[in-house]
Amino acid sequence: METRELICINCPMGCPLTVTLEEGVVTKVTGNTCKRGEIYAKKEVIAPTRIVTSTVRVEGGETSMVSVKTKEDIPKEKIFACVEALKNVVVKAPVHIGDVIVKNVADTGVDIIATKTVC
Repeated sequence: METRELICINCPMGCPLTVTLEEGVVTKVTGNTCKRGEIYAKKEVIAPTRIVTSTVRVEGGETSMVSVKTKEDIPKEKIFACVEALKNVVVKAPVHIGDVIVKNVADTGVDIIATKTVC
């Protein structure tokens, strides 16, 4: 049996969570005050994911950069590959919020989208 201590990040309460695992399977979560904490804890210890935010260059726009993010969270181990894939991306203006900048970044099945409009 293994236990892990986490702080839930799903809401401002920041509940201290204790996750019990047996043979790599979550058997118990304690400390959460809502169902979201339990869901977060199970996911975080078995398959952690993150939203990645960054910027890419814009050609011919009012600003030279646009903020971007993954449309959904991606596996934590793919973060560096995602950032590397964005390093040389240049888009042409105009760019609108929600535009897909890179499809299937780092073979995650998740797109990179613009989070700002640049005309």
